[in-house]
Amino acid sequence: MARRGRSYGMTGKSRKKRDKFRGGSPPRPRRRVRGWRSPLTRRVLIINMAALLIPILGLLHLDQYRASLIVSELDALKVQAHAFALSLVNVAALVDETGTDYLHPFATRQQMRVLFSDTGVRARVFARAGELVADSFALTGTGAKIQVVELDPPESGVVNHIGRFYDSFRALFPGDDDLPPYEENQAQRAADYGEVEMAMLGEGGGRVRSDRRRGVILSVAVPVQRYRQVLGALMLSKDADEVERAVEARRGDILIVFAIALAVTVMLSFYLAGTIASPMHRLARAADQVRHGQGRKFEIPDFTARGDEIGDLSAALREMTSALWQRLDAIEGFAADVAHEIKNPLSSLRSAVETVARVKDPEQQRRLMGIIVEDVERLDRLISDISDASRLDAELSRAEMEEVDVGLLLETLVEVHDVSGVAEVDGQKPRFELDLPAGAPFLIEGMEGRLGQVFRNIIANAITFSPPGGTIWLRARRVDGSVEVIVEDEGPGLPDAKLEAVFDRFYSERPASEKFGTHSGLGLSISKQIVDAHGGKIRAENRRGPDGQVKGARFVVTLPWE
Repeated sequence: MARRGRSYGMTGKSRKKRDKFRGGSPPRPRRRVRGWRSPLTRRVLIINMAALLIPILGLLHLDQYRASLIVSELDALKVQAHAFALSLVNVAALVDETGTDYLHPFATRQQMRVLFSDTGVRARVFARAGELVADSFALTGTGAKIQVVELDPPESGVVNHIGRFYDSFRALFPGDDDLPPYEENQAQRAADYGEVEMAMLGEGGGRVRSDRRRGVILSVAVPVQRYRQVLGALMLSKDADEVERAVEARRGDILIVFAIALAVTVMLSFYLAGTIASPMHRLARAADQVRHGQGRKFEIPDFTARGDEIGDLSAALREMTSALWQRLDAIEGFAADVAHEIKNPLSSLRSAVETVARVKDPEQQRRLMGIIVEDVERLDRLISDISDASRLDAELSRAEMEEVDVGLLLETLVEVHDVSGVAEVDGQKPRFELDLPAGAPFLIEGMEGRLGQVFRNIIANAITFSPPGGTIWLRARRVDGSVEVIVEDEGPGLPDAKLEAVFDRFYSERPASEKFGTHSGLGLSISKQIVDAHGGKIRAENRRGPDGQVKGARFVVTLPWE
């Protein structure tokens, strides 16, 4: 009741000290991040979108596709120019008084009006001297004031904004800035165009130029010749609107595919992030609840059915939590057992101390002092064994394994017991028999000192229960990749119901002849702890004769073979 009263009256400062002692501050709710605000979701989304954007940005440029279309357009213009040049020669080529062939300007313009009306192609004919004879975009002549000019289609405000946005987007890519500019003088001559000069020499040619208003201009020039005599040059030119429309159509298709792929990627990214982030949040929240909660009402979610890394993490956290609770149970049980075991000698010691102060008889005082000394020795042994048991876990987790020859270790222990003062029963020492099959040594990976402690504890237990002059057998053998060590005695054996309980802490069933308190009851428990740390097993059983009668106890230690 007093303890409860102090708890209710705890101050804020005391509460802080209590929380610090427990290993942390009071539980605070974990802020849960959902949807796109989750860092994991954003990372998955960005990575997937980046992987999608890289090929899309490359496809949007379409340089190779555009260049191939331009080459095709130039080839088509060249074929058309040759055909038109042949037609001009047949219609407009005349012979003057000196017998020289020439192109008649009026006939040339008439023929061009017939051939190039509504074709979208501009045709210009240059005479042999280099002057412009005819222009299909001039209706009345080469110096005409009326010309055919293509107007841009009317655009609404929305379309205009979209166009400007798309033009700004296209400006991010390399454009036509590296093309030579298209320049047109008021009085055009053949020398203004390189392809026309080549045509005057009898060779056709083509050029690609850039115009600020009309974009890319394609032009070809072919010689107009009669009987291999060049009469002039025909130049055909057109803008690359068809090429740009084809490229834009391909870009549009790519953008549609990209939009669909982007939508699918975003949805899949959110789904993928959800399948990762949501279980992770649940695991983190459950871990917080286990960390700060009271009791064991919180449990780690089980995602092992997923069969992936999150399932492995869930299984590991569940196993860790289970091991943690087992460790806490073991600590609580160990503390309770220690308190109980220490209380007995302390009670006896207190009673003896209180009695010795009142007793006047020297003989009684001597006996009481002997009891006090025995209780002090018992407490010393008990505290030493408890200290060893409490340090064992930490030592086993830090110690490095080394190669241990179990056969050599057993030989050494037998020699030590033969030479040293082993407890005698009625003046007779127990006899040891060691059976080690010839062949390869019994090598395992372990801690030699701790394994020696295991076998010393088992041998000491066998010596305690052996009759006067009894035999203790030690055998080693290889069984299915393991080394098996067997220790047998000729004692009374073990109760069948206690074959597993003998490995519990402070197991107290001892021979009737043994003085109370000689052993702490921790030896076999420590031995099992050491064997478990080596990945082995230890068990106890009884030796029985042909008639089924118990002939002694048997302890079997199985250790993994190297």
